[in-house]
Amino acid sequence: MKFSFPCLNCFSSSTDVMVVNTSGQDDQNFRVFTYNELRVATHSFRESNKIGEGGFGVVYTGRLKDGRVVAVKVLSVELESMRGEREFISEIAALSNVKHENLVTLQGCCIDGANRFLVYDYMENNSLAHAFLEKNRIKFTWTLRRDISLGVARGIAYLHEEVDPHIVHRDIKATNILLDQNFIPKVSDFGLAKLFRDNASHISTRVAGTLGYLSPEYAITGHLSRKSDVYSFGVLLLEIVSGRPVVDFNLESGEQYLVDKAWEMYNADILLQLVDPVLNRDYVKEEAFRFLKVGLLCVQETTSLRPKMSEAVKMLTNEINIEAVKVSHPGLVADLMDVKIGQKHSSNLFSKASTSSG
Repeated sequence: MKFSFPCLNCFSSSTDVMVVNTSGQDDQNFRVFTYNELRVATHSFRESNKIGEGGFGVVYTGRLKDGRVVAVKVLSVELESMRGEREFISEIAALSNVKHENLVTLQGCCIDGANRFLVYDYMENNSLAHAFLEKNRIKFTWTLRRDISLGVARGIAYLHEEVDPHIVHRDIKATNILLDQNFIPKVSDFGLAKLFRDNASHISTRVAGTLGYLSPEYAITGHLSRKSDVYSFGVLLLEIVSGRPVVDFNLESGEQYLVDKAWEMYNADILLQLVDPVLNRDYVKEEAFRFLKVGLLCVQETTSLRPKMSEAVKMLTNEINIEAVKVSHPGLVADLMDVKIGQKHSSNLFSKASTSSG
């Protein structure tokens, strides 16, 4: 897949930029907005329009002149100062060509001086982490949790195996799964995403991600692969089914990791006890057990034993029977923190997994 995109000087006014796709698919229009358009849409980025905030910037809701409601992400200037303008445009152009039901749609961008803005479809039900707060979790029936899990898996499988170059997200977690008005999940926030060209098995890059979701081999070596996303998805799957936080803390035990808890319960042959109690046992036991087991298969310490995302989808839908498949010991970043610190990976690149996301 190759792209042509405008020079920076073209970004001084609003226009529609054609992203040229030579893969044989239809061309896609990528909108370039002016700062004034986004300022008016968001009421000058009013505080009441703020709908999210994270390490990569603040997200506001806004209404465009044509009536469309969008989400406008204001990227931090510090982040963009670490990346060249050409790289920024290249990544935006690539992501603008990624279309899938379970990926958030990027409508366009804006470059205004040192400021960077991304414009996405607005998601009515916010993020999974926000909607999955304890007081709201009862709304998430087993059917809804199953459909969300499958949707996320299909979106990641598309990135890993159907897009060329392949895309590794690097930060799969509950806060980066958005839900539209029908609770259809959309993988979002490609601020850490990396493109994999020439069939590369892995690339070496700085370690970044979220503690609890981060694969241990990537945390130690900086070698990023598609199996790093598989690990993160496995953690997310356990979180969705169990309703538990990825990283919990209490005074007696200190930090407790969901992956470790699931492994203990699997070995004790009581894995179904991990299913969220708010479901009041209103779920198909065989299906719930299968989902939890797939989660554990995705977080195995040995990367070669983890399934590809397309295989994970088939396991979840029972197209691949995993009844006789054994699960090996999971990997845990918690076990490797001393090594990571010893190798001087920047700890400030890691954000804590929110305990409210489960």
